[in-house]
Amino acid sequence: MESVQAIKQRFGIIGNTPALNRAIEKAIQVAPTDISVLVTGESGVGKESIPKIIHQLSHRKHNKYIAVNCGAIPEGTIDSELFGHEKGAFTGATQARHGYFEVADGGTIFLDEVGELPLTTQVRLLRVLENGEFIKVGSSKVQKTNVRIVAATNVNMFEAIEKEKFREDLYYRLSTIDIHLPPLRERRDDIHLLFRKFASDFALKYKMPTVKLTDNAIQLLLKHRWSGNIRQLRNIAEQLSVLEQNRTITSETLRSYLPATVGTNLPAVIKTSKSESDFSSEREILYKVLFDMKSDLNDLKKLTMELMKTGNVKDVEKDHEGLIQKIYGDSDDDNNEFEEAITETEVLSIPEHVTSNDELIETQDKYHFAEEIEEEETLSLHDKELELIKKSLERHNGKRKLAAAELGISERTLYRKIKQYDL
Repeated sequence: MESVQAIKQRFGIIGNTPALNRAIEKAIQVAPTDISVLVTGESGVGKESIPKIIHQLSHRKHNKYIAVNCGAIPEGTIDSELFGHEKGAFTGATQARHGYFEVADGGTIFLDEVGELPLTTQVRLLRVLENGEFIKVGSSKVQKTNVRIVAATNVNMFEAIEKEKFREDLYYRLSTIDIHLPPLRERRDDIHLLFRKFASDFALKYKMPTVKLTDNAIQLLLKHRWSGNIRQLRNIAEQLSVLEQNRTITSETLRSYLPATVGTNLPAVIKTSKSESDFSSEREILYKVLFDMKSDLNDLKKLTMELMKTGNVKDVEKDHEGLIQKIYGDSDDDNNEFEEAITETEVLSIPEHVTSNDELIETQDKYHFAEEIEEEETLSLHDKELELIKKSLERHNGKRKLAAAELGISERTLYRKIKQYDL
């Protein structure tokens, strides 16, 4: 078994960070087996080096090694690329085509950005991992392949699984061995070493003297966050090698090549979670206010109609105690104010009793416009009401009591809305 330092020299890996050494050790240990490996890490950390190490140290090293960027292949053709297709399988398929899994039989396939695979392709890939079987697009014949799969991704797989963008069973089949490569900002001692290596390579490539950094420039280089990791550092070294006439780079010169928004490694406090009652825009807040007003208006119309029918304040107060408390509050003073308000209103034209059906119909006709207001409301408000109810139920895991309290309506009203919208 080759040592870590020998592997670094063989594959041109620069650095001596413990986390990097541990990743290479795991690659060396797992290489002789056929276990599936998932390489994780941010974009630009050099994940493509690990599959090459695994392939070259395995018994498959004399067979094909194919690297596939899953994020660069359109969703409509990725099944054909991976598994092949038969002639006439789709428009433009003028002849049969061998897929990567068929071509790489006995070798290794590196699936870069595997987190970008469509769900339908993930199902096919899972079958290959389980029993080595696949079916070409447009064919009914099952074929076998003996391929070792090494995958890589910069996506947080647990978040992707939670959002149902990646299959959980496929994740656990791919990540039998998980190799994580640290970002460049966690390899502080390797940053200047990597820069010197890149500067030397570009000086040789472009046949010019090697650029060198002053002490202040080195400190600036180490403090930078390097969101693009090694790829970004390599680009900066190439720009300095090509564009700068003075081969000694000062901190001022280096700063002009670094993004102005990021010049330090100082931490920042970022709020990553929203409160349960948080709304993403002023428009949603306005819709909620209108929704609450509509609910209160409907409750008031209901109380008014009951008073018109019966003319008895005490009975209405008793039958609709919860509704009155919701509108006017729970205190006795509020209830007394409600009684006084109704009593004052009672001296108007509201009769004490209804003597006939004709009078009742006539009275209802006088107030038919109150029902028409609800019909004239815009469709967008109706849709937003439905959206607010859905969001509130999702936040409270379907608990109607909590959702009703957040929306400012009674649980019975919320239940009626749920039945109305067929939720």
